[in-house]
Amino acid sequence: MEEIISLKNVNYSYYGKIPALNNINLSVKKGEMFSIIGLNGCGKSTLLNVINALIVPDSGEILFDGNPVTEKSLQDKDSKILLRQRMGYVFQNPDIQLFCPTVFDELLFAPLQNNLPYEVAEERAEQTLSYLGIEYLKERPVFMLSGGEKKKVAIASVLTMNPDVLLIDEPISSLDPKTQTSFIDLIIELNRAGKTIIFTTHHLDLIDHLQPRVAILSEDHTIEKTGTASEILTDEKFLISINLIHAHVHRHGDEVHKHYHSHYIFHQH
Repeated sequence: MEEIISLKNVNYSYYGKIPALNNINLSVKKGEMFSIIGLNGCGKSTLLNVINALIVPDSGEILFDGNPVTEKSLQDKDSKILLRQRMGYVFQNPDIQLFCPTVFDELLFAPLQNNLPYEVAEERAEQTLSYLGIEYLKERPVFMLSGGEKKKVAIASVLTMNPDVLLIDEPISSLDPKTQTSFIDLIIELNRAGKTIIFTTHHLDLIDHLQPRVAILSEDHTIEKTGTASEILTDEKFLISINLIHAHVHRHGDEVHKHYHSHYIFHQH
């Protein structure tokens, strides 16, 4: 598969003092399901922000579909619009993303900002509402939505641009089990339709469920290892060393048992 995103020796620090990303090297192929995993605070969200050009790294190179993404390239209006059309970002907290008066206004916003004619934007918004089965939310004020509804509207607002790449920060965060399942099913469907999916998580069971290619971001803010889901999940010693699984001790009568534990939501049979 052809490469669509490449990061080479990327570094980023907050205020030039607090390290967030350390010498990141990453390659994602077109149409790939790719996950960045690691503990809270290791830099997963920051890495998505860098990929999506919301923040500019201190050093290193970022390529999107073979073209450099730099401060200079983002000053070119056409280049910036093309990037925003082709790459969508679903934030962990949809309240950061949603700000228009109604759901339909929310879906119209990105196409109109990217210079699509109103008629085209309107048609895309209607189609996306239908595709996600949320037509009933069309005129609903955003502040009146449930957490799961906000998540659906957030991804709908991204899909109106029909992006090639979807960046999703912690896809199952703050969702009830039923909404988690439907959202994950949607991610699988979009990937099967040819979308490149890049998501962050600290849930190893989600990796087992989706079987993406995986990059592990350590507490030192660098990528410790990349591999298939199977390669990562079967390397128990490595997962223990970076604190993604831990020893759990419990007692049955006079017997003490120890096994290694992660937080599991999905169970395959």
